Amino acid sequence: MKKEKLIREVNFGMPYDKRHINPKKNYGISSMRIWFILKGSRGAVQVLIGTKLYLTSVVKEYQRKNIDLFEDETFTCWDVGYHSPKPMFEGQEICDNECKALDGEPCYYDGSSLIGDELGLHKLFEEQGEEPIWEFLEKEYYEVFY
Repeated sequence: MKKEKLIREVNFGMPYDKRHINPKKNYGISSMRIWFILKGSRGAVQVLIGTKLYLTSVVKEYQRKNIDLFEDETFTCWDVGYHSPKPMFEGQEICDNECKALDGEPCYYDGSSLIGDELGLHKLFEEQGEEPIWEFLEKEYYEVFY
C-alpha cells in the first residue's frame, strides 16, 4: 500500500461555563481541550486531549464549595475517533452536516472515550509531546480507512 500525504491539524477548544437552568440549554462546564486531527483523502482521525485549564470563575466557585475539579493527571484522553465522508457500517447515520474535521463536508463519526485512556495516549503526550500522538493517528488512519 502506498502511503498518502496526510495533513496534521491541531485545534484548541477554550474552557467554558455554559450551565443553564433550562436542561435543553445546559451544556455544563469544560476545561481547555486539544484536538489532534490527521486528515487524508478518505477522511480524518482524531485524538482529543483534555487539560486542567478551567475558567477562573469556575475554579473559584468549586473551591468555595470544597469540590476538587482536578484529577491527579495533568491531561486526560477524552476521545479517539474517525470522521468519514461515507458510512463505515450498515445503519450509520450522519453525525454532522458541516464537519470541521472534513472541511465542512457531511460526516459519519464514530469514536471511543475509553480507548485513549486504555492506550495511555494522554500520558504519552505529557511525557513525550505530540509526536507519539501523530504516530498513533497515522496507524489509526490506515487501519480505519484501508
